[in-house]
Amino acid sequence: MAKQHSPAFLALVDDAKKRVRETTIPELRRRLEAKEGFHLVDVREDHEWAAGHIPGAVHLSKGIIERDIEEKFPSREAEILLYCGGGFRSALVADNLQKMGYRNVVSVDGGWRGWVGAGFPVEKDGA
Repeated sequence: MAKQHSPAFLALVDDAKKRVRETTIPELRRRLEAKEGFHLVDVREDHEWAAGHIPGAVHLSKGIIERDIEEKFPSREAEILLYCGGGFRSALVADNLQKMGYRNVVSVDGGWRGWVGAGFPVEKDGA
């Protein structure tokens, strides 16, 4: 179930979404199946990642991604698709990464809930 967000948080997300590119769950699935060259990053919290994630994703939670992104993806040209639970936190992260000079970041609208709701495959750590 989706969390009920505060009006101030939603306003922050709406503002960020004015500046970031977004993609859809079906488009993400198509691109993964085509093995297109991009990085898929799960920005959810550790416990969310451990409960399940999109196959092929790497985990850099919203709490650390700005700190660690340059080490993981030093190229500012790298194509990075970001997802969270529904597409809000990933939009905020995409906005911040753009401010850091990353020019090819995309937020996945619908996020984890959209992926699972579509019945697409998931993986868990150790599985």
